[in-house]
Amino acid sequence: MVRKRKIDTAVGRGALAAWAAEPTGVPRATLANAVRFTLEEIAARAPGPTTEVRVPPFGAVQCIEGPRHTRGTPPNVVETDPQTWLELVSGRLSWADAAYNGRVRASGQRADLSDLLPLGGLLSETSR
Repeated sequence: MVRKRKIDTAVGRGALAAWAAEPTGVPRATLANAVRFTLEEIAARAPGPTTEVRVPPFGAVQCIEGPRHTRGTPPNVVETDPQTWLELVSGRLSWADAAYNGRVRASGQRADLSDLLPLGGLLSETSR
């Protein structure tokens, strides 16, 4: 099932580029758009119901093929803050470093996103 994006691609890419240019100085609305756009992107690239990726307070998506959970907390959960998420997505932070330093919390057999991150092609080489 293809989901319709809530964040327009141009808006999302623009928000991500603004964050990349000044990671700690973007307005909250820009940060929210960048996070929501990249959450939608990971769900589009790895569709499925198995792993829930949470980036509070801006959003959560389910991704990765496999068994569907029907009630309660999913068996595979990834949670992190917006700054860490965007660093992971952009390749400024590796999954291994984020996990080692406690910047990402991942539980479950399918909660390792290292094969999916960074999300290549979202930032031009000049904005990295």
